[in-house]
Amino acid sequence: MENLDVMVLRHLRDWRLAGRRAMLTTVVRTWGSSPRPVGSIMALAEDGAVSGSVSGGCIEDDLIARYSRAHGGPGTMPHGKPALVKYGITADEAHRFGLPCGGTLELLLEYDPDAASLQALVAELEQGRLMQRTVSLADGSVKLAAALSPAALSVDERELVNTFGPEYRMLLIGAGQLAEYLATMASFSGFAVTLCDPRDEYRSEWSVPGVTITTEMPDDAVTAFRPDRRSCVVGLTHDPKLDDLALLEALQSEAFYVGAIGSRRNAEARRERMIEHFDQTEQSLARLRGPIGIYIGSKTPPEIAVSVMAEILAVKNAVTLPREAEVAHAKALQETD
Repeated sequence: MENLDVMVLRHLRDWRLAGRRAMLTTVVRTWGSSPRPVGSIMALAEDGAVSGSVSGGCIEDDLIARYSRAHGGPGTMPHGKPALVKYGITADEAHRFGLPCGGTLELLLEYDPDAASLQALVAELEQGRLMQRTVSLADGSVKLAAALSPAALSVDERELVNTFGPEYRMLLIGAGQLAEYLATMASFSGFAVTLCDPRDEYRSEWSVPGVTITTEMPDDAVTAFRPDRRSCVVGLTHDPKLDDLALLEALQSEAFYVGAIGSRRNAEARRERMIEHFDQTEQSLARLRGPIGIYIGSKTPPEIAVSVMAEILAVKNAVTLPREAEVAHAKALQETD
């Protein structure tokens, strides 16, 4: 599955290029609990077609009824400058729109965004660039600029500034059943997945669509992949000749997650090899994760993939997991019981 924001913007671009009236909706503020975070976007076409989401579904239904011709709606999508609207201000509204108790969110509605600007934005995002989109609340005009780093959405009485892209990426070292499950989960979580395995016998049974495959040696594949702060690199081969150099190369990058599968004994042996043969130190290996995943008692490839994907998403979302969730710590505790 492609990056959700890019998918929404691509649909909106196509609608506008085809001459269809459409609206871009952005979550700009939330109070209390909210189904979707600030920055979430949804596109709505005049005929009721929807891409993306700003809530659990009830607010989308209300927007469709108000601003499209779907389901007998009036089809009265306004023209003119953007509008700010709030949902869930009262307890009755929160219940009506399916918001959690006390939840309120504010949306910015942009009517008929400029097709050329959308086309330019999508083109930059498809090239892997981080882009800043600034919307004037006075007239709806849009400015695009390259962004140096990801930033949270900001809005004031004059403008809204939102940063898009690039998509999150995952490089898997080693084909196999576990890699297939992990690639599938990563794909539907919005990651673009690349698989590296120079071994023909392992690649021959690969069956996950939409994954880029490279046959380079893993350390060369990491160099070509050029990991950035939205990238993760995961070693799955259990083969030091393939995993070790790739992991060392990844640790020199900005990748937000670098780790390898294996037991506690294998993880410790890996660190010892890297220190003894590759001039590494405990400090230089501080970001290397292993055993990877969170402890859920997993034994089978799909359960292990769930465990690994959960840890990757937690790191991506800046969630600090309790030490008890670490595989090594949890298993050590079991041995002392």
